[in-house]
Amino acid sequence: MKNSKTSFSLLKKKIDIWAPVFVWALFIFSFSSLSTNPVSEIHWKDFIVKKSAHIVIYAILTILSYRAFHEGGVGKKDAALYAMFFAIAYGISDEYHQSFTVGRDSQSRDVVFDTIGSIGAVVLLWKFLPKVPPKLRKLARGLRMI
Repeated sequence: MKNSKTSFSLLKKKIDIWAPVFVWALFIFSFSSLSTNPVSEIHWKDFIVKKSAHIVIYAILTILSYRAFHEGGVGKKDAALYAMFFAIAYGISDEYHQSFTVGRDSQSRDVVFDTIGSIGAVVLLWKFLPKVPPKLRKLARGLRMI
């Protein structure tokens, strides 16, 4: 009896730590499934907004993945690397998915922006976050980010 209870609590923990990653990946997938809006008259503004979104969205995916890997027992450095590679691989698969979506196309430069977001998230986690004031650090620990 105790063994099944332990198995259930381990499964619940895995679901708790990986659910945000899954939900965020589903969010990305759903947006990738939509046809794009026409480009604005000022092309560079449209470019900046869309590429900034790629950076932020994949930074968030990296942070959520880092949290899941680390909470799952992976060391901080390895968790950061795994999260970064996971986010980049997901970005590549997302671009492939977009090549089948009506009104969308696959662009390798989007993967570059996804990668920038992922690397930026790791830099944020490793360089910036530990140096923030104690109250913010406590919040980050509460969210299991560090």
